[in-house]
Amino acid sequence: MDIQKVKVLLTKAEIEAKVKELAQMLSRDYSGKNPLFVCVLKGAAVFLCDLIRHMDINLEVDFMAVSSYGNSTTSSGVVRILKDLEYSIEDRHVIIVEDIIDTGLTLDYLRENLLSRRPASLKIVALLDKPERRTVEIEADYRGFCIPDEFVVGYGLDFKENFRNLPDVCVLLEFG
Repeated sequence: MDIQKVKVLLTKAEIEAKVKELAQMLSRDYSGKNPLFVCVLKGAAVFLCDLIRHMDINLEVDFMAVSSYGNSTTSSGVVRILKDLEYSIEDRHVIIVEDIIDTGLTLDYLRENLLSRRPASLKIVALLDKPERRTVEIEADYRGFCIPDEFVVGYGLDFKENFRNLPDVCVLLEFG
């Protein structure tokens, strides 16, 4: 991992402040509802951990792994579920935890898949949003940052499994 290949877009401090703000909103909106947070692996794992640590309500967590990128920097448009939920979400208040909304194809597929399982409610919290790249209509109900159309890594986001451990969200300057 060559950190000279990245430029900081969002600092650790900026991310932390935004995550706390999102946690406060979610705690307020889901007080007394015992929501199920569905983390989209692998990228959203860091965000989920920080988010729920700042929440003061009862909640549960489950994980899904979906893929539409492979080893590329652009979505293939073909979404595959690599790991499904452990628990039923029927009549549960479900919050999808996503690291970034790009084209929206993966998240739209996931949303439709989960809605077919009849949750009581389904909302989306996303740390990052790239609306310029959207090819389907989908928005986060809780959004951290709107970012420019650049390939970002760090804070759980990767390029070929590298850079996830960076504390900041960074623009990848060189691919390879």
